[in-house]
Order: sequence, then C-alpha cells, then structure tokens
Amino acid sequence: MTLSAIKTRLHRFRTETDGYATLEVAIMIPILFVLFGAAWVYFDVFRQQTVNQKANYAIGDMVSRETEVLEDEYFDNTFKLLGVLTRNPVLPDELTGLFPADLRITVVSYKEANDKFDVEWSVARGDYPALETQDLNNYTERLPNIANGAELILVETWEDYNPVFRVGLAPLEIRTYSFTHPRYAPQVLYAGAMGENNGWGNGDQDAPGSSLCTNNAENATDCTNEDGSNNVEPNGKSKSKG
Repeated sequence: MTLSAIKTRLHRFRTETDGYATLEVAIMIPILFVLFGAAWVYFDVFRQQTVNQKANYAIGDMVSRETEVLEDEYFDNTFKLLGVLTRNPVLPDELTGLFPADLRITVVSYKEANDKFDVEWSVARGDYPALETQDLNNYTERLPNIANGAELILVETWEDYNPVFRVGLAPLEIRTYSFTHPRYAPQVLYAGAMGENNGWGNGDQDAPGSSLCTNNAENATDCTNEDGSNNVEPNGKSKSKG
C-alpha cells in the first residue's frame, strides 16, 4: 500500500459521518458509567469524612460540658451515639472480629515544669487501645499552647470505609481528631482513673486519684502520719506539732 493510498483512507475516515448509533452507545455507556461511579465514590468519601468530623465535634462538646464523674456506661453509650451519628454499626464484624468504627476519648494536662503533656485518663471503644503519655509524642504539633495545669479533651474516631464501586479508590480508614477545653469545670473526671496519683494541690480532695503528701492535700496517701503533721509547708517547714 502506497503512502498516497494511506493518506486517502485516513482522509476518508476523518470525513466519514455515517455510523450506527447503537454501536456508539455501546462504546460510550461503559465509559460514562465508570466516570459516574468514580465521581460518586469521591463525593461520598468526602461526605462521610464530614459526617464523622461533625460527630467528633458533637461528642467533644458533650464531654466538655460534664461536671460529674464519668462511668464506663457513659462511654459505652457515647460509642453507640457515634454509631447513630455516622450510621455505622458499633459491633464487631462476624467474620473478622474487628469493629467498623472506633472511638477514643483522652484527657491530657500540661505541666510547665517539664514542658510536656501528660495523659490524665484515656478510654477507648473499638479496636484502638487507650492512649498513654508516651504516645503523646506524635500529638505535640497538634496540641495548642495552654496554661500550666490546664486540661484538654481529645476525641478521636476511626471508620473503615469501603467504596461501593471500586473505581479509582481502594478501601480506606477515615480518621477524625479534635480537642476541646472543659467548659464548666477545670477538669473532667473518669471513675476508672480515680485510684491513680494525680499530684494535685492542697484542698483538691475531689481530684481523681490520691494527692501527694507534699501538696498538703486532704486526700494525700504518701504521708507517714495520719493527721498530716509531717506535711511540708510551702516555706519548707514541716507541720509537726510543738
């Protein structure tokens, strides 16, 4: 076939307008379905991300308003609330045994003396463990500057998102995060952490755990005397009886 013949056929192909509509539809419809499915999947994952973040904010705001000691039942119901708000089951999968959604609520405090945050208590529901102080190294850049002794409520959620259509997006995990200051009290208490030593100052007998003897607190447990006569005063002198 000569070059001129090839050019002639290409010109004929370019200018030919005859065709079968059925064949063209058969070619274009699968492409349109793929484009529609991809657009719908990306829209849905952003929508679900927004839903989860709003649920996170709602839970953080709810916990920040609490003034009573929180029990485990409170967090069980909060986990159920997360499921309602995000339309996710909060029961483990029958096949994998994993939860499709997870929740973790943590209260951290800032200590100016060592310029670091400490975990006061942490409660998790789902597959993720409770947060510990050493884990906060990964959160430092996301925590705000707060006053010495102040506390923050961290709320984290996770959801296993599986796209309806496998078009350009694989299954992924949607994570949300927020922090909130306690609103009506300087701290939010958890009954499960009440037995830990918190080192709070004098008079804070209602703080979670047992305060230190050197703080002169009424619930101090590290003193050698029951009446607190050996407690150390701020001026360095003991309170021993004369």
